[in-house]
Amino acid sequence: MKIRLAPQRDILLLPDPLISQIAAGEVVERPASVVKELLENALDAGATEITLRLLDGGKTLIEIADNGCGIHAAQLPLAVTRHATSKIRSLDELEHVESMGFRGEALASIASVSQMRLTSKTDADAHASSIDNRAGAWQTTATAGAVGTRIEVADVYFNTPARRKFLKTDGTEFAHCSEVFTRIALANPHCTFKLFHQNKVSAHYPATDWKNRISDVLANSLPEHCIWVNETSGEFNLTGMIFPADAARARADTQYAYVNQRYVRDKVVSHAIRASYADVLHHQRHPAYVLFLDVPASSVDVNVHPAKTEVRFRDSSAVHQLISHSLKKALAQTASGRVVSQNSEQNPPTASSVSARIDLTADKVLDVPQPHIPQSAHTAPVAFPSQKQHTLPLAQNVRSYLDLLRAEPQPERFAPPAESVTNHDSSEHPLGFALAQIHGVYILAQNAQGAVLVDMHAAHERIVYERLKVALDTQSLAKQDLLIPLAFSASTLELATLSEPEVPEVLSQIGLNLSTLGIHEIAIRSVPALIKQADAITLARAVLADIAQLGASHVLTEKRNELLGTLACHGAVRANRQLTLPEMNQLLRDMEATERANQCNHGRPTWIQLSMKQLDGLFMRGQ
Repeated sequence: MKIRLAPQRDILLLPDPLISQIAAGEVVERPASVVKELLENALDAGATEITLRLLDGGKTLIEIADNGCGIHAAQLPLAVTRHATSKIRSLDELEHVESMGFRGEALASIASVSQMRLTSKTDADAHASSIDNRAGAWQTTATAGAVGTRIEVADVYFNTPARRKFLKTDGTEFAHCSEVFTRIALANPHCTFKLFHQNKVSAHYPATDWKNRISDVLANSLPEHCIWVNETSGEFNLTGMIFPADAARARADTQYAYVNQRYVRDKVVSHAIRASYADVLHHQRHPAYVLFLDVPASSVDVNVHPAKTEVRFRDSSAVHQLISHSLKKALAQTASGRVVSQNSEQNPPTASSVSARIDLTADKVLDVPQPHIPQSAHTAPVAFPSQKQHTLPLAQNVRSYLDLLRAEPQPERFAPPAESVTNHDSSEHPLGFALAQIHGVYILAQNAQGAVLVDMHAAHERIVYERLKVALDTQSLAKQDLLIPLAFSASTLELATLSEPEVPEVLSQIGLNLSTLGIHEIAIRSVPALIKQADAITLARAVLADIAQLGASHVLTEKRNELLGTLACHGAVRANRQLTLPEMNQLLRDMEATERANQCNHGRPTWIQLSMKQLDGLFMRGQ
């Protein structure tokens, strides 16, 4: 590496043109930077209608017209002077600034790298006035115009070819301008926004409320079921919308976070949002959201970045806690809530507790009354054989079913009373009732909307995971002592991990009791009661591996969920396990009553809904 030594030179004041060029390098990165600054100025002027026109992606022309308060003719020369602003007067106002802009650099910096014309009129002025620098010096003239301001920025970087060559194609630059336009339109639903490119309408968002503005702007990417957030903690308020985990994006391209209506890319906010999706989002997916955080102006410093996209909170921990708590609460919806959100005609169901429980990890099937499938618009009621008379593991071969069909007809065995079907509330069990088990991996169920496919391992893993979290938080995680301890040959690392002083206490808290047996073996004396049917040796090895990797001091604090995820994975029902109808239906009922049941703790979906419309489309019915 060649080291360059700066020559000794005298210290001189920089000339004003060079100062403006340096400032422009901070403010005007590309045409989208100009769009951002001018849109924010229009909003600060109280505009309720803003029109943006672009030519060649903003490289040839950027024109913004608004109906704000305007600028007096006498103040136009001052408006294009560096560090001149009407938005702050003192240090105290800077600490409580609520306007979008306040530096007083934007217009001067933009004018230094373009040919700019500013036309404005106030209610008190008899006519509009304009000021431009197209002749190399500022000139003010009288002109016609409505109340408000129109700014034309032509030929960005015309006088700095070295910078202009770094601009991308027209399409790319327009995409950046459009993204800035979208960000600002989302945060200001009270204002009407229009965007023209090459004299064609590209976007038009009429004034509305914030929910409709989100729906208008994200119409092409909004999922069928989105989650609305509205939480308040003290002086902090969080509103907005998040995508459910199963609608996460392959790219981080639908992430809009605002602090006091200012779009930000803040580490505290981003970390809180990502942490909220920690155990419901697949590691290759990205959360999507539009969130508005309102805090007192004195609680946030927006003067830490030239582009004002970074902020600093006075109490960052409170902000992090509000966001993570609110989003976790919003994401912790049950499967019942999601199904109903897809069918607005139904009333929100109440997941009733089932008194008779079925242990999916045990071989014993408890006697649970078999429910009936509700009647849908496409199918007649379907009834199952009485479980007391026919116990049918759904993984049985086809001959078992054929034998059943060949059996002597017994109407009373197969057909329930009509009253029990017609009086059944289909909204009580939104995931419906099981029909079959597919290859020992999936459960096929029917509900009022159509068919439901469930990944039984992923679904049961989430159920066990949530129960383990609750039990650990309430210190009620019971142990199941083994009548005869299990011993296994342990590696040197496993023995060393178990010998650490704090490890036995950590294991005891999660229901595991391990001890050394000789010099090469470890004995398992108890396991968590919730997963007592799991492979104890494999479970013990996995837990010791987690502790060795994550550290015993952290495994029950910030790494707690990883450890519980290991326990849940080993305690969940495995593929190719033959389930009976009551077991499958019990799993569906447990899913309806479990938070975050839409995904397993690895972020994979646990079930999908196939509507009758989708099924009809597969078979071209009605076409």
